[in-house]
Amino acid sequence: MKQQEITVNGEPRSVPEGSTLADLVAALGQAPQALATAVNGEFVARDARGGVQLRAGDAVFTFQPITGG
Repeated sequence: MKQQEITVNGEPRSVPEGSTLADLVAALGQAPQALATAVNGEFVARDARGGVQLRAGDAVFTFQPITGG
């Protein structure tokens, strides 16, 4: 399968063409519910990740959501 280059938290990464954000989160090996995600500076809700197809050059950021008050 053909690969495409994206960045994840500022680091280059190759992912198969057609990968979704949900696929990437699963490949990172962290609990999906423990991460917040953004693609190209836009927050992506957990339940929307499967509908976000990654494209070459995308910048993905994952981070721990901050809770409290």
